[in-house]
Amino acid sequence: MVRSFNEDDRWLLNAGEHDNLYEVLGSHPGSGETVFRVWAPDASAVAVVGDFNSWRADRNPMRPSDSGVWEATVNGAGPGERYKFSIVPRGGAHPLEKSDPFAVHAETPPRTASVVWDLTYQWSDAAWMDARTRVDAFRQPMSVYECHLGSWAGPLTYPALARGLADHLERTGFTHIELMPVMEHPFGGSWGYQSTGYFAPTSRFGTPQEFMGFVDTMHQRGIGVILDWVPSHFAVDAHGLARFDGTHLFEHADPRQGYHPDWGTYIFNLGRPEVRSFLISSAHYWFDRYHVDGIRVDAVASMLYLDYSRREGEWIPNRYGGRENIEAIEFLRRLNASVYGRFPGIQMIAEESTAWPSVT
Repeated sequence: MVRSFNEDDRWLLNAGEHDNLYEVLGSHPGSGETVFRVWAPDASAVAVVGDFNSWRADRNPMRPSDSGVWEATVNGAGPGERYKFSIVPRGGAHPLEKSDPFAVHAETPPRTASVVWDLTYQWSDAAWMDARTRVDAFRQPMSVYECHLGSWAGPLTYPALARGLADHLERTGFTHIELMPVMEHPFGGSWGYQSTGYFAPTSRFGTPQEFMGFVDTMHQRGIGVILDWVPSHFAVDAHGLARFDGTHLFEHADPRQGYHPDWGTYIFNLGRPEVRSFLISSAHYWFDRYHVDGIRVDAVASMLYLDYSRREGEWIPNRYGGRENIEAIEFLRRLNASVYGRFPGIQMIAEESTAWPSVT
């Protein structure tokens, strides 16, 4: 039974308080049909296109709501079907074909379609998960092995990587593995740090269930899993989040706030409630659906300072005239409170290269 998108969901999304948007947005297969939902408040029309309708936008138009969420139910669409959203910006501009921001699976790059998928999986790590809730992780020794999966020797599939890495970590005495971003990304040379899929493990190495199996194997071998996660910026690729509905929906419109000069990427507008809901839901998703033990938040310094890597005149001060990014500070506080409150025994880790107080 596919869950409805109700009034509570609408209020929480628009207030920036929805921590589980992945349960209602994106694609959700049911019995012989799939429900599609996407947030595109400034679009004049949206349709879902895919293998099931010959990629024709006139076949499955979506219905709008006052929350900015569009919805359609497509009979005959099921797991494995490729799809995108065809979004017509206001003013009748040419339609944009966008991947699903909440896609749980995607085509292998350089292809860019999202894939309908059922995330059913039978976990075998109950002993690990139970023990994790009863141990004070902050008082336990940690030895962390940082790894880029695409650079590991041997067959590059999640099952093979799990076996080889678990053997290596057991021999060398590491307690945790930290994976450079596994979230779907178009450019392999970014090592995953320019993401487009905040809810999809990259299909370069296999299916979502095979990545679940990777985490499951680590836990059964006594090894914790930490994921690098990038809420500080995102890829500018046309199929992704950039100008999603024809407007600067996820990013700031002013390049002094919304464009990263170092990385050539867009910066999330953390002052927008729906963007906060999107990102916090992403963090919850990896703990909830993939049983990870920690998230290492990338490039926190670039989030905390409005003048990060910018010269005079290239940044906009906060409302008090300072360089501190007040919206980012509040986002990080809310993020930590939210995930620690729901997932006992996990850890949130900041990559932070300055002396900002109370950041570890």
